[in-house]
Amino acid sequence: MSGERAAEVMERQARACAAMGGGCYADLLVRAAADVRAGGPCAEAIDGYADAPLDAAVPLRLLGGVHALVLTGRAPELARFYPSAGGAYRAGDAADCWAAFRAVVAAQRDALRPWLRRPPQTNEVGRANLLLAGLLHAIDELGDRPVRLVEIGASAGLNLRADRFRVTATDFAWGPADSPVPLPDAWRDGVPGWLRAAARAYPEVTVVERLGCDVTPLDPAGAEGALALRAYVWPENTARAARLAGALELARALPARVVAAGAADFLAGLDTRPGTLTVLWHSVMRQYVPAAEWRRVDAEIDRLAGGGAPFAYLSFEPDPDGRHFELRARLGAGPDRLLARAHPHGLPAWTV
Repeated sequence: MSGERAAEVMERQARACAAMGGGCYADLLVRAAADVRAGGPCAEAIDGYADAPLDAAVPLRLLGGVHALVLTGRAPELARFYPSAGGAYRAGDAADCWAAFRAVVAAQRDALRPWLRRPPQTNEVGRANLLLAGLLHAIDELGDRPVRLVEIGASAGLNLRADRFRVTATDFAWGPADSPVPLPDAWRDGVPGWLRAAARAYPEVTVVERLGCDVTPLDPAGAEGALALRAYVWPENTARAARLAGALELARALPARVVAAGAADFLAGLDTRPGTLTVLWHSVMRQYVPAAEWRRVDAEIDRLAGGGAPFAYLSFEPDPDGRHFELRARLGAGPDRLLARAHPHGLPAWTV
């Protein structure tokens, strides 16, 4: 029964990969599901994890571990199908790619086991497109003060450096021109007027603190953390990989502090500060926080909003139906507002 359930989870993930343009992973997971049912190397690789809950994303853990082997030169036969390693995946490659993948899983099970224990973390920097839009909106509404950037579910804290990214769209640019993290084609059907006005008024933002939390934070300046982040970007997503490479470069040069803590406990120790604007944000992480803990998060946000010093709360998360990914903003104790929607990875965004 466990093997059948694990196979069904892989097939479900295959459909998700196909819907998001991950043809290589979609093809691999369909075959991996059949291999699990047959008791092959993939079944052995996920032994002990077959009954893990859906949100544990066991198929992505396995794929990430194999990708790490490719990126470190330990799977050369498979690398020729992975664009992230200089290869290419074309129509008609599915059978040969699967044969190489299955051989890696069979030969390097011990190397893959630690990845089965590691939750996938992508720390997608494209989502900073929305977070930065919300930040400029908050500054425009609440006044230009030194900013404290605070992020829950920060992973490696890459988006805590978002003010050093470069956002561009038609007749629009914001951020350092020499940024190693360009976010091009950021808006579909035009940049909203409120963002254009805020960007003109505030071409630079002064950030005086970069602080975040994550249950299992990664160190982007270390080799292990950087490899984990690279491994969880799908091999065909070369644009995302390029953004990540730039963000890792920036992280090595610009410190940020990410502590190992749950969101509610972390916020309980946070206060606003007179003379600064505290901006709390998160992106595509709420689904991983239990409902009881999120009620505590909401209570802490209410406390911070009523603390007397300037405070903004920004979120980029799927709506309750999971149909749209939305940028929402709450300024101080004011109402929650929907500002924009976007692709799940943040590029492009559009007005609502």
